[in-house]
Amino acid sequence: MWISVAVAFALLLGGAGFAARKLEWFSGNGGSVSFGKAPAPAPASSAPGTAGSSPGAPSPSAAPAGDPDVLLPTGPRSDFRQTARLDDGTVIAKTRLAGAKSGFEGDVWVWTPKEYDEAKYEKSAFPVLIALPGGNGFPSNYWSDRSLGLQKAIGEGVRAGTSLPFIVVMPVLNPDSTYYYDGADIPGRPKMGTWIAEDVPAFTRANFRTYKSRDGWAFMGSSSGAFVGMKTVLQYPDRFKAVIASGGEIVPDSPLWKGHQAEMDANNPEKLAQKLIDAGGPEVYINFQVGTKETGRERMAAFQQSYGKGPVKTTIRDIQNGEHNGWHYVRGMKEGSLEWISKVLKAPQPATG
Repeated sequence: MWISVAVAFALLLGGAGFAARKLEWFSGNGGSVSFGKAPAPAPASSAPGTAGSSPGAPSPSAAPAGDPDVLLPTGPRSDFRQTARLDDGTVIAKTRLAGAKSGFEGDVWVWTPKEYDEAKYEKSAFPVLIALPGGNGFPSNYWSDRSLGLQKAIGEGVRAGTSLPFIVVMPVLNPDSTYYYDGADIPGRPKMGTWIAEDVPAFTRANFRTYKSRDGWAFMGSSSGAFVGMKTVLQYPDRFKAVIASGGEIVPDSPLWKGHQAEMDANNPEKLAQKLIDAGGPEVYINFQVGTKETGRERMAAFQQSYGKGPVKTTIRDIQNGEHNGWHYVRGMKEGSLEWISKVLKAPQPATG
């Protein structure tokens, strides 16, 4: 009997501990979040008037000393609300963005690493990783769910010296859950290509300390999100430098392209890669990830063989026993892809002295 009582008591304590941890995870959810302790942005007179507009350059007085590639938040600031808290005290928060260029309005989640709030980095930019989901990609972005472990993997990688401390920006990918839009401006449809390539980066520059050059900008994504990230890097190599594309498709396949072949071709990574090869650059970096228990590796290998040359740098990471899901793709990132992309992008620079 006493053994039974002891076991029951232990289970009760264990359950209480788990419940306490769960309550801590959700503690503060819905509350206002203010990211960073950077110097004040440019005066309101020099900043655009809406949260979704393309922010103008800050005034000369707002530019930090040192690296001319650093851009302080241009404003206006968005209203962030906490959606999750990690064990290290960092938070994931959500805001609503009205895209000035696309005309689309949708939710965006953001996470910043602990280093972003440290005084020694208060005038440094941070690299940005735009994380795109697969599936419907609406009304949420599953990378904002702490259970997948993306943010934790980055934090652990920073401490281990294998990852840069990325700002992770997680927008919705599609305007509804009925169709997928290939992250493109399909004629007659919401301009999701402009949303991803212009509005989301503009929002990021408005709210965070970022690099002006493409050396601080990259994508990661899974499935259809991998396709969109890869396609966007190839479309705008002057703005974005790299992508981690996990279990993704290689060519556009939205049913909404019917009757718009020319526009579809303009969003085809194969054609975009060849165009970049013919132009001789700039260099872009594509790291494919694929689980050994899923299909699609042959498509990645074919792309690498045909287009992985000249300025198009490609690698393929096989995730042993990996399946087509975010948990396994995060494992692949921990096993090497985070270190790979960290060597490609620009690190934040702490103050000296």
